[in-house]
Parts: sequence; structure tokens; C-alpha cells
Amino acid sequence: MTKTTFRIVIFGAGSVGCYLGGRLLSADADVIMVGRPGMQERLQTNPLVVTDYKGFNFRSQIAENRYVCSAEAAKEADLVLVTVKSAATSEAGKQLAPWVPTGVPVISLQNGISNASQLREAMPEATVLAGMVPFNVLQQQPGHFHQGTEGHLMAELHPSLNPALPWFEKAGLPLKPRTDIESVMWSKLLLNLNNPINALSGVPLLEELSQRDYRRCLALAQRETLQLLKAAGIPTVKLTSLPMNLIPPLMSTPDWLFTRLAKQMLTIDPVARSSMWEDLQAGRPTEIDWINGEVVKLAKRLGKDAPVNRKLVELMHEREQKPATWSAGQLLNALRAVR
Repeated sequence: MTKTTFRIVIFGAGSVGCYLGGRLLSADADVIMVGRPGMQERLQTNPLVVTDYKGFNFRSQIAENRYVCSAEAAKEADLVLVTVKSAATSEAGKQLAPWVPTGVPVISLQNGISNASQLREAMPEATVLAGMVPFNVLQQQPGHFHQGTEGHLMAELHPSLNPALPWFEKAGLPLKPRTDIESVMWSKLLLNLNNPINALSGVPLLEELSQRDYRRCLALAQRETLQLLKAAGIPTVKLTSLPMNLIPPLMSTPDWLFTRLAKQMLTIDPVARSSMWEDLQAGRPTEIDWINGEVVKLAKRLGKDAPVNRKLVELMHEREQKPATWSAGQLLNALRAVR
């Protein structure tokens, strides 16, 4: 029997997964989302709404068989997108391994550097590819997922992805295959180093980035990381209007100059916040060990130190245990003290 549809299964459909699912559904793609019972119940009582900062708006009442809680849904997949939190990567691979058909691509669309490797270990027969979601997604209301920043999906180049590309194009979320995915992921991580700063600030991204001392905190973490990447021989790639090595100097400029120079970079919805902030609000452990913690691990492999990023890891773990916010000046002083 010849298969006439192309099925995309999104495993770990929380904020990012539901947003991607909604966009693909808007293109009439055959999508099944797999996630937690809580989200399943939410989408049974509320429509799935996906919006973005450019004005995109799609609403759909999700059929019961379109959001499920079992990895068995992947048995007829033509493409699997993994969007679980990084701490759940190995378990996700174990659940998917018995069901994903041989040859079907599995893309890790997660924060951090090592998730694709963990999936490969758990799914040795699968075609696991590294990928990257550059934009921020926030659940504004139950069932409503909003993209608040710009960027294009990217994934490791592989011929098995070719049948999927038209669906992403039709959904308005082009998926760009890359031969330099390691550099792409590290470059994305350089931007994600702002996640703990935003979470500790307690204010929306646009408001945080409008304050010079918060930007200086980010610049410290980025400069430290760029030095380590240079020592490791890992090049960066341009993901914004500026090359990555010019972003820390830009972040350090006075507010009036930054606002003028960073107009394109500040294409951020006023309500956008980091996923790390959202995790804190939900009482979940954050992904700090897979973002700034990756820098600390890289430094250790090189026999070096990453005191700024290590301090941000420590502060976030403290914040997970006890609510607190840091003013821009307080946080900058704390990071400068460990250099």
C-alpha cells in the first residue's frame, strides 16, 4: 500500500512543540503532538492558538487523536521533532526507540549542544539530526503560544529531510539544512546566554535588553564563551544582523547608541520572555546546565575556567529554590566580582 500523506510527530509538545505543531497544522500538514496529560487536557478544553510578533494568527480545535501521550504515535511517522526539555532527552530517546521506523529522521530541536548525541545513544537505529530553534515561544494563555522573536529553523543536512522541507516552507517556518550545525548550535547558545539574565531580572526581554548593565552582563558571558570557542577551534556563524564576535561590544554601548545600532536585533515582542523565566514560573527545573553549563563543560575540557558562566549557573540554581530578582547593577557587580 502506497503512503499518500507525510506525518510529522512532535515529541515533547510543550510551548515550542505546540507552536511548531500549530504552524504546521496551519499548512494542512498531518501532525500528531505527543506530550503530557496536563497539556492534552488543556487542548481539549481550549483551542490551540499560535501567533507571532508579525501578526500571524491561527486557531484550531485539536482533535483527540492529534494530541496524545504515548510515543507509539511515532510508529507511522515520516519525521519526528523532539522538543522535550534537555533533562528529559535520554528518556525521550528510550521511549521513541521502539517506535520510530528505520530511516525516519529525528530532529533534536532543543536548547544546548549535546542533545542529539544523547538521542543517538538511546536510539542507535534512528537517523538523529541536530537542529536549532532560534526564536522565543511563550505560552501567553492556556493553549495560546506566541513567537516573540525572529529567526529561522535549522537542522543538520541530510537527504532524508528533503520531503519535509516543503511543509515547513508552506507553514511560513522554513527549515534550513546546514553542513555546519555545530557552529550553528554554539552561535545560538551565545544568544541563549541571556536566558538566565532575563530570568533573574524578572522583566520582559525587551525591557531587560533596554538596560545597559543587563547587556553588560550578557557581554561578559559572551566574551568568555567566544574565547573558549576560539581555543577549541569552533567557529561561529552569523545568526543575526551582526557577526557573533561583534555582539558583545554592541551590548556594552550606551542605551541611546544601542537603540540606534540594534534596531533589527530588537525585533522583539514587548511581552516576550525567556523560556527559563517560563520554567521558573511553572516551578520546573531550568535548562541552565544545558546553556551556560555547556560553556563550563567546554572550559573544563580545555583545562580552563568559565567563572562568569559558572556564576550564572550557580545563581539560577539558587533561584530555582528561592524566588528573587536581581537589579541590573547587582547582577553586573556579582559577575564582575568572579572574573
